[in-house]
Amino acid sequence: MTRSTDNQIDIAATAMSLAAEATELAARVNQLRQELVDLNERMRAISNTLYRLPQFSSRRGCSRR
Repeated sequence: MTRSTDNQIDIAATAMSLAAEATELAARVNQLRQELVDLNERMRAISNTLYRLPQFSSRRGCSRR
């Protein structure tokens, strides 16, 4: 093989590697976004539960978000 051919192979391998990594990162971003949605739902449920407790709901200045 010539030097030019070796460089083309290296470039193609690098491009394939980067594309694979980008796909993995995109999947991870989607997973993290879903985890944030789930966390927000849990936080909202806990907040609503706390708001309904007598010692929290009777306090002055307690605002519900």
